[in-house]
Amino acid sequence: MKEIVIRSLSGLLYISILLVSLYFEHLLIALFCLFGLLCLAEFQKLIQLKSNIPYVIFIILYIFFGYWQTVLNTNEGLTEATQILLVLSIFVNLFLIKDLFSEKRIPLFSTKRFLLTTFYLSSAFVFLVLITTNQNEYNPIILLGAFILIWVNDTFAYLVGKNFGKQKLFESISPKKTVEGFLGGLFFSCVASYFIATFTQSLNSASWLVLSIIVSVFGTLGDLIESKFKRQANVKDSGVIMPGHGGLLDRLDSIIFAAPFIYLFLRILHYVS
Repeated sequence: MKEIVIRSLSGLLYISILLVSLYFEHLLIALFCLFGLLCLAEFQKLIQLKSNIPYVIFIILYIFFGYWQTVLNTNEGLTEATQILLVLSIFVNLFLIKDLFSEKRIPLFSTKRFLLTTFYLSSAFVFLVLITTNQNEYNPIILLGAFILIWVNDTFAYLVGKNFGKQKLFESISPKKTVEGFLGGLFFSCVASYFIATFTQSLNSASWLVLSIIVSVFGTLGDLIESKFKRQANVKDSGVIMPGHGGLLDRLDSIIFAAPFIYLFLRILHYVS
């Protein structure tokens, strides 16, 4: 009982801080900078990388893209730089998906460790911030919707999997995840997308439906990839910063992996609309 209370209070505090920060642009930027550094510290422990270089790269990327317009007083060049970062990030994420399905262990040679800290983790927090300014003005609704879809997907994947799950999704990595749970999470995320579209009036129903599929599929892959990193490191959780939940990376692994794909979809929508 005590563990449930601690877990609930810890989760409530995390969600409250996140929701409040979403409505204040500079607070959100500061919070995600802190979250990014904490996740980076946890991730470096998982991949056994002892270096300060990833922290320097993270801060440079974060300030560079987060304050480009403020510092230079122009958006010129920002689109091209963002596209380069997006291509590299998606390329690295696709290789992680390949490693998930084709390798017993994710190869972690020296160069790859730095590629992962830069284009898997650091760039993800850049895109989380860029999602809120996708239409050249601060609007947190789409990012809030993405988090809601993640929470709905995780909740119903657990509930459906626990009550109806029979076929394992990826037993060698995450024995509790089932195909039925994944499909249940996906279904209820699609249902939630309709209500998000109706009440936020940000994107149309079709766009939110596509976003719900992107979030569910890539969020699940992100969770599995982090689970594989943890299994290789022989640890249960990425950290201990959130009592009852583990590390911050454990809570953000889904949205971290999905962020570049969400941003890519939003840019495609911008160009075709």
